[in-house]
Amino acid sequence: MPQLETLRRLAWFRYRVRCFLRFSEQVARSLDITPQQHQLLLGVAGFTGRGWATISELAEFLQGRHNAVVGLVQRAVERGLVRKAQGEKDRRFVKVHLTRKGVSLLDRISRRNIAELRALQLEIMKSPQPRPREVPAAQGT
Repeated sequence: MPQLETLRRLAWFRYRVRCFLRFSEQVARSLDITPQQHQLLLGVAGFTGRGWATISELAEFLQGRHNAVVGLVQRAVERGLVRKAQGEKDRRFVKVHLTRKGVSLLDRISRRNIAELRALQLEIMKSPQPRPREVPAAQGT
């Protein structure tokens, strides 16, 4: 079993990562999209390096089932966040692209997330705190 200090560092790192993820989810919701829609936009824009992605690539990025991602993409199309383009040779091949609205939302969320990551960057590498400050179970012990 790893040493206690190693486990404390891993636990502290996991806690800070989860705090960031919660922050990112709240930013997405504040802009009236779901965290899953934000992740979809991020995957379309950045996962492949092409600026678009297929449903299969998005399923891998999101670690979701193909049919669930199809539904997520369709809801995003209905919200005007992404557009689909079928392949010319194989109509089963679907490219997903961001719309202007999707680009704008992703930009706004990403700017806030990057600022938050910069603020957390040094904190993540610090020694773990004795206890997280805002954990109700830790009060009075």
